[in-house]
Amino acid sequence: MKRFLVTVFAAVIAAANINAQFQSTYFTIDEMPNGVAILPAPPDTLSAQFIYDISQYMWGKTLRNTPRGQEAIDHVVTEVPQMVKLFSKPFGMTISRKTTPAIYKMLLKAVPTIRLSATRPKETYMRKRPYVRMNESTPVPEEEDELRNSGSYPSGHTIRGWGMALLLSEVNPAAQDALMRLGYEWGQSRVILGYHWQSDVNASIALASACFARLHTSKEFQADMAAACEEYERLSKNAKP
Repeated sequence: MKRFLVTVFAAVIAAANINAQFQSTYFTIDEMPNGVAILPAPPDTLSAQFIYDISQYMWGKTLRNTPRGQEAIDHVVTEVPQMVKLFSKPFGMTISRKTTPAIYKMLLKAVPTIRLSATRPKETYMRKRPYVRMNESTPVPEEEDELRNSGSYPSGHTIRGWGMALLLSEVNPAAQDALMRLGYEWGQSRVILGYHWQSDVNASIALASACFARLHTSKEFQADMAAACEEYERLSKNAKP
């Protein structure tokens, strides 16, 4: 029994170490660009900008029962292991811990690091999400209660999607158009589903881009990105007939 407990304890410690290795970030939230300082406050509800937000919300609703609406639901995922399944096609290569360990490792740390930038503005402004303000349902009802009391501005989903598109475009520049297109549509999906206003999404693109630049000041990130690029070049050459 004692030997069994020791084995279990060792396995738990090993799992925790692996988890820390793959889920830590390159910077702390205090070291990342401050979204409150960089971005303007979200549009006032009496402003012309908010009228545009409303019009985009109505536009999004017209797409919900279409293939684009289903695509928006597919984009709801937030964790890197699920995101890479959708980004693999435009990237031109299957991304996974097994097939592309260096690329995967870099994304596991870089995407959560970029996402840190959304925390302060979300907490500062606590903007109501579109479906909450409109008192309407969404195509993803299982997430409504969880996100109802969280800030809408900026969009964490968009920051993740745009950030991943930027990161993978550096690894494979030839695929940048397709990758950035998916990154853009990733944000628009949040408008279609009614979870974010258009101004939330637009601000998120700017903030994610600032964070992408900040990442390049990290020696650790530079090393991981270099390894990811080398891995892609090697695998690409091996894949050629």
